[in-house]
Amino acid sequence: MRIRKLSEGTINRIAAGEVLERPASAVKELVENAIDAGATQIDVVFRGGGKSLIRVTDNGIGMVPEDMLLALERHATSKLSDDELINISTLGFRGEALPSIASVSRFALTSHAEGSDEAHALEGAAGVFSQPAPARLAKGTEIEVRDLFYATPARLKFLKSDRSETTEAVDVIRRLALAHPGIGFTFASEDRQWLNAPQGEKQHARIARILGQEFITNAHLVSHAGEDIRIEGYASLPTYARGNAMQQFAFVNGRPVRDKLVSGAIRGAYADVLPPGRYPSVVLFIDCAPTRVDVNVHPAKTEVRFRDPSLVRSLIVSAIKRVLTGMEIKPDTAKTFAAASAFSQNWSPSPAATQAAFAMQMPLEGLSEEAAQTPLTDYPLGIARAQIHDTYIVAQTSAGFILVDQHAAHERIVYERLKAERAGQGIVTQPLLVPQVVELDPAALAGVLAIETDLAALGLKIESFGENAILLREVPAALAQANIAALLKAVADDALESDQSEGVQARINHLLATMACHYSVRAGRKLRVDEMNALLREMEHTPNAGQCNHGRPTFIALEMKDIERLFGRA
Repeated sequence: MRIRKLSEGTINRIAAGEVLERPASAVKELVENAIDAGATQIDVVFRGGGKSLIRVTDNGIGMVPEDMLLALERHATSKLSDDELINISTLGFRGEALPSIASVSRFALTSHAEGSDEAHALEGAAGVFSQPAPARLAKGTEIEVRDLFYATPARLKFLKSDRSETTEAVDVIRRLALAHPGIGFTFASEDRQWLNAPQGEKQHARIARILGQEFITNAHLVSHAGEDIRIEGYASLPTYARGNAMQQFAFVNGRPVRDKLVSGAIRGAYADVLPPGRYPSVVLFIDCAPTRVDVNVHPAKTEVRFRDPSLVRSLIVSAIKRVLTGMEIKPDTAKTFAAASAFSQNWSPSPAATQAAFAMQMPLEGLSEEAAQTPLTDYPLGIARAQIHDTYIVAQTSAGFILVDQHAAHERIVYERLKAERAGQGIVTQPLLVPQVVELDPAALAGVLAIETDLAALGLKIESFGENAILLREVPAALAQANIAALLKAVADDALESDQSEGVQARINHLLATMACHYSVRAGRKLRVDEMNALLREMEHTPNAGQCNHGRPTFIALEMKDIERLFGRA
């Protein structure tokens, strides 16, 4: 067969296959055009999962009739003043979206150019258009896309249910609404209005609207800069984690992106406080000079490439870690709500019992006179009042009470202590008067010997001893009272299961976490009141003390208003 030039219609349909993966892609392109046109209000109507109708209406600067026709030609754009692609400040720039959408749908474009006396409209199907004619539209532009992909029926077969496609489109609008809080957005389908975000919102209010007030309550402000790159946004408490990354939003110069470097940096920042399979909630705005980032990586423009990726990654990790380290110790409000719900569902005391419960005071045996006289406001985590099942500490605070998991709390304290020692002068070690022989199975022995250097850096000095044993000569002084043989076996098991592709620092921290977990106060150990209070005071001065090394909460809290509500007093 001889080589021939493809028709313009075929070329446009091929291009549409790259730009338009699904109806949400069309929504994204049309709304980004509206943003670039200076719109302050953008309204989206979605029917039949986007296959029946997508209508986007904006109050931007609009287009004159000649530009309306030109905009429907491939690679025609108003967004590049020259042919350079290194200084792009708009969301769109490729000049592919409108002709791609119009080539696979029944298309209508109405626009009223700023300063013009009247609006004009044109219609088309599969890339063939009428001439613009006078129409009615007060301001801006309205685009209707009907029967999307009717000209490429194979694409229709790969679309998901109408509900799934609508959800994807809503997510697109949510991300753009987060990136541009000053713009008003609405999104409506046949069954409901999914979003109604007013114009002129502050960033804080827009984030609360999109992600919910609970996210704001369980997150801290991120603000960090290096060279000419600025990182801002919110990062959640480690305990406010989810089973997927759906609540992670990243924006580069106002552009929503799904970038592996950014998501990897977020994962790295939380690696020390979250286990695999748990994802924090994060909103990050990355602002830099346009020349620092290449947005011309993929037709969908959701991926970017930074000129200095290591710097950007370092800034993101530093920004989030600084927040995590400096976070005041506070409980996850979702856990607090769950605790209050559990009480209310399972306990309904009589009025007489209610009065007795409020009158009762826990005995304070073992509490020092100084501690008893100190105002509760001086202690963020309060004063210990009791221990339940030799596992949980009950402490009274100025606002209510907290329930502490003694093992989880001590685990974090020991872990952070070991990390601080290692970062300072090195982990303090204690030689054993009598070196200890620890027998291991061949696989565990090989695993431990393979990380002998790492263990030495952590204060565990070992050497091979016969065929199935090692000799332990030194241990970290902080763990001197631990069952060292059991600790070493736990480290051996961990060495066999750990991911050896992790970086050195990640492996070291993983080993430290294993050591801290094995040494910490176990559930089932009875504590004196002074031991409980010592634990609370250490928690107050320990970074990341709100969660253990596995990401679980170390304590939950109930305020007096929650308690009084349980008893019908509020």
